[in-house]
Amino acid sequence: MKNEISRRGFMSIIPLTTIGLMLSKGSIFANDSSVLSFKKPNSKFGGVQIGAITYSYRSMPHDIDQLLKFCVDSNISAIEMMGDPAEEFAGKPKKPNPFRMPAKGTPPMPRPPLTDEQKAQMSEYTKKVAEWRATVSMDKFKEIRKKFNNAGVSIYAFKPNAMGANNSDVEVEYALNAAKTLGANSVTVELPTDAKQTQRLGDLGAKHKIYIGYHAHLQATDTLWDVALEQSPYNSMNLDCGHYIAVGGKNTKESLLALIESKHERITSMHIKDRTADGKQNLVWGQGNTPIKEILLLMKNKKYQFPATVELEYDVPEDSDAVKEVAKCVAFAKSILV
Repeated sequence: MKNEISRRGFMSIIPLTTIGLMLSKGSIFANDSSVLSFKKPNSKFGGVQIGAITYSYRSMPHDIDQLLKFCVDSNISAIEMMGDPAEEFAGKPKKPNPFRMPAKGTPPMPRPPLTDEQKAQMSEYTKKVAEWRATVSMDKFKEIRKKFNNAGVSIYAFKPNAMGANNSDVEVEYALNAAKTLGANSVTVELPTDAKQTQRLGDLGAKHKIYIGYHAHLQATDTLWDVALEQSPYNSMNLDCGHYIAVGGKNTKESLLALIESKHERITSMHIKDRTADGKQNLVWGQGNTPIKEILLLMKNKKYQFPATVELEYDVPEDSDAVKEVAKCVAFAKSILV
């Protein structure tokens, strides 16, 4: 169309001083991530959506806009979003004495036990958060969805700390509404040991038409999810392939691939990390026992539609950062799938 101007043409007619102003630190173009980027990420290869859980960026303190930049810079076009950045953007009460990640290169230190005063503060904070969740508008979550969609990043899962046995139905329903508003089709949560809790969550998921994706660590077996899956069609699996392999014993490459095939209709998302079969190490992709290549090729050949989620848990090298390492994982997956 004659009124259209190509990106190259557009850039050629803008004075360099104007471009500098647009990208300067104080410019809204530099800070407003809802502005369309010239280059959107694309982490879907061979029909397989490679995503990332934003927990992967935990070593890099961030707000919602910085998080979006991390995703774009990692070439991630779909994510499982942790709750804190989204809820903080939406106005969640500030946490007293918030725990900070140790500085890069600093050995993790055990958290000291809470004092009686701190326990009282946390109890009061928990009440405030529950009250906030019961009344908060979804407008800020709509804004987040718009920011991320405009930049080419979709949100397929949401993981707020609102799905536990001690959270009220109101809080759980808030989480489901927030997930739906963000564009997600599931919330993710650690698999409860109490079948009453998985029944409750499954029932609420059915009410809101949002899946509950249950995650497991070293308790993973081929039958671990069976009770929850039988309770509700909205109970599903957030299968962590690395943790499954780290269990060792009967949990082998062959049994993992068979589990994925047999349960693929009940998997809403899947975590990928490379762990050793003795459960001792998280390694750079390609160096451990998780059959990443076989998993991704199975997804490609069978045309499975659930995403494979990068979960960065190996130690970030001194000369790198989480964004660069997630990008390496994405490139590793691409080399298999393309």
